[in-house]
Amino acid sequence: MAQATPSPPLSCGVYVASLTFFKPGNEQLDLDILEKHIARLARRGAAGIVALSSNGEAAHLSSLERHQVVSTIRKALDKHAHPGMPLIVGASAPSVAGTIRLCQEATDAGGDYVLVLPPSYYKTAMSDEAIFQFYKAVSAASPLPLIIYNYPDVAASINMDSDLIIRTSQQCSNVVGCKFTCGDTGKLLRVARAMNAKRPGHDGSGYWCAGGLADFLLQALVVGASGAIAGGANITPKTCVEVFRLFCEGRLEEASYAQGILAQGDWIHTRAGIGATKAVLQAAFGYGGLPRLPLTGVSEATRANMMAVFDPAEKPIQR
Repeated sequence: MAQATPSPPLSCGVYVASLTFFKPGNEQLDLDILEKHIARLARRGAAGIVALSSNGEAAHLSSLERHQVVSTIRKALDKHAHPGMPLIVGASAPSVAGTIRLCQEATDAGGDYVLVLPPSYYKTAMSDEAIFQFYKAVSAASPLPLIIYNYPDVAASINMDSDLIIRTSQQCSNVVGCKFTCGDTGKLLRVARAMNAKRPGHDGSGYWCAGGLADFLLQALVVGASGAIAGGANITPKTCVEVFRLFCEGRLEEASYAQGILAQGDWIHTRAGIGATKAVLQAAFGYGGLPRLPLTGVSEATRANMMAVFDPAEKPIQR
C-alpha cells in the first residue's frame, strides 16, 4: 500500500507524547485545549509530536475520537509549528488486521508515522517469530512508515530484545525506528550501532532510535539515540530541549546537571501516571483536567510534590 506523499524526515530532538484532554463533567474531547497545548509545545522547541500513544489514552478512545485527536494535532502543527514537523500516531491493536486498519486511519487523519506495540493479548503465543511476522505483515501493508514501540508495561511484559528489534528493522523495509520505553540503554546502543542510526551530527542510515522517557534522555543520547519521545515533555518541554541542546553543544557537565533536575521530576510524573501530568498542567497553566475513567486524578500531596520540582520558567497559555 503506497503512501500518497512522503513523510517528513524524523529529525533528532525531543518529541512529546501528547496528552488527550477531556471536558470536565462529561469526558468529551476538549479539542480547543488540545490545539493550544500543541501550540505551546511547538513554541518550546519540540521536534515532533506523538498522538495516541499510551500517554494519550488511546485505549480509551473510539475510532471517531482517535480521528478527531490526530486531525486536531495535524491542524495545530500546520498552523503553529515549523513546516515539516512530524506527527507520529500510535496504532496498536491485538491483531494484524486491526493494526493495519489503525495505520490507515492514522494516514487519513494526517499522521506521518505510526508507532506500533508488539501484540500481547495472547501473550503465551507471542514467540519472537510470531512478533517478527506481525511486524512484517503490518509494515508491508501500512501506508505510513512504522516505528517499533517497545514498552513492556503496557504490552503484558513483552520486552523485545536487541536481536529481535534488529532483525525486524533490517528485514522489514517500512520499519524506520524504535522507541525504547523499556529504559534499556544497552539495548538501545546495540540497535543504534547495528542500524547505523541517526544521531545529532550524524545522519547515518536515517534509522531513528528514541529513548522512551525524559528520565534517561541524556543517557540515551550518550549511547547513540536520535532523541526521545517523552511524556514528561508535556510539562517541561523547555527543560527537555535544553538537555538535548547542551548535549549537542558538547557541554556534558551542564547537560548532566539539567538531566538531574529533569529526572527528579520525571520520576514523580512517571510513577503517578497520566493524572499527575494533568494535575501539574492544571495547576501551572489552568488546563489539564482529569484522565478518562477508570484512570483518576492524584492526591494533593502528589500534586504538591510535582509542583515543587516544576520548571517555573514555563509560561501559561490562554484558554
